[in-house]
Amino acid sequence: MVELHQLSPPRGSRKKPQRVGRGIGARKSKTAGRGNKGQLSRSGRRRRPGFEGGQMPLHRRLPKRGFTNIFRTGHEVVNVAELNGFAAGARVTPEELRARGLVRRPLPVKILGDGELKVKLTVAAHAFSASAKEKIEKAGGKVEVLGPAVPPAPAALRPRTIEGSGQAGEQPRAPESGA
Repeated sequence: MVELHQLSPPRGSRKKPQRVGRGIGARKSKTAGRGNKGQLSRSGRRRRPGFEGGQMPLHRRLPKRGFTNIFRTGHEVVNVAELNGFAAGARVTPEELRARGLVRRPLPVKILGDGELKVKLTVAAHAFSASAKEKIEKAGGKVEVLGPAVPPAPAALRPRTIEGSGQAGEQPRAPESGA
């Protein structure tokens, strides 16, 4: 037997939204379900996420931890399963991967071992996971580890250049005025 808590509207049916604040005779008039006064009863009502009514919010009560390493080198990752699109015997380089849209950012490329490799390839990249290396060699291919890619230095570490010359060196000084 069907019980009340098991009833649900037919699939795809839509219930009209309740119009509020449309006169004394209508339901939901006067305060229109918002309660009385205060910030939440006004239009545009909103408390920012994490606001606790003036109490010190949780994200400020908890201590800070760690730091951001500005020298961290990220990698563009490609899984071995994505290499199946290359012709057998081909040499796969970061430039080839970029040309095919498998890699977008100008970062070192790391090959990971997710999926299966069905083609014999020579893969050149900056880093390989152990499982990727194993799968490439198992398919009869070769692994070439490229030298570390030199990422662009943060602006604070780049040598300052002499204006217009493109040469690194000291900044030109203003001529000293003296007698």
